[in-house]
Amino acid sequence: MELQGKIKLIDQTKTYGNNGFRKREMVLITEEQYPQTILIEFIQDKTDLLNNFQVGQDVKISINIRGREWVNPQGETKYFNSIQGWRIENIAQAVPDQNIPPMPPIEPFESTDNFNEDEHDDLPF
Repeated sequence: MELQGKIKLIDQTKTYGNNGFRKREMVLITEEQYPQTILIEFIQDKTDLLNNFQVGQDVKISINIRGREWVNPQGETKYFNSIQGWRIENIAQAVPDQNIPPMPPIEPFESTDNFNEDEHDDLPF
């Protein structure tokens, strides 16, 4: 699956446990009629993918949805979902450079010579 929107927040990488599990979270705001604020986590080596991105950038993120079950000490079963990112791409907005003047329109060429084109064909093919 993919999500698209503007980066609202990029958190620092956090390390958990003795095994060095790494997780980095980011928040994406979708750009649709009813924008959604979505927390996406990047884990292990994928945390480094966020190093090249900044708040405010428009991005497309490839995600997996993960779910897990947990039984608390009272015996109640709880369910949790998470959204894990595994690829992120910048969405380049093509903005015309304001310093380049516009090209004048091309006007059709009208020959003022009075000769027959078939008789004066110099092309070698």
